[in-house]
Amino acid sequence: MKAQELRKLSLQDLRKKEDELRRELLRLRFKKKVEGLPNIMAIRNTKRELARVLTIIREKELRGED
Repeated sequence: MKAQELRKLSLQDLRKKEDELRRELLRLRFKKKVEGLPNIMAIRNTKRELARVLTIIREKELRGED
């Protein structure tokens, strides 16, 4: 998801997205250790998307948005 699309979401939706991404990252890490990943870039992409969501959450908190 692009940053512009994420900025349109509410703070509550962003927190749900954060939770989803953290679970996905954990799942990918386990899968990498157990059976291997065909696409190693999936971990990097998930980390980047998580960082993007966290950044936008912080922006909204500093602005005092709900």
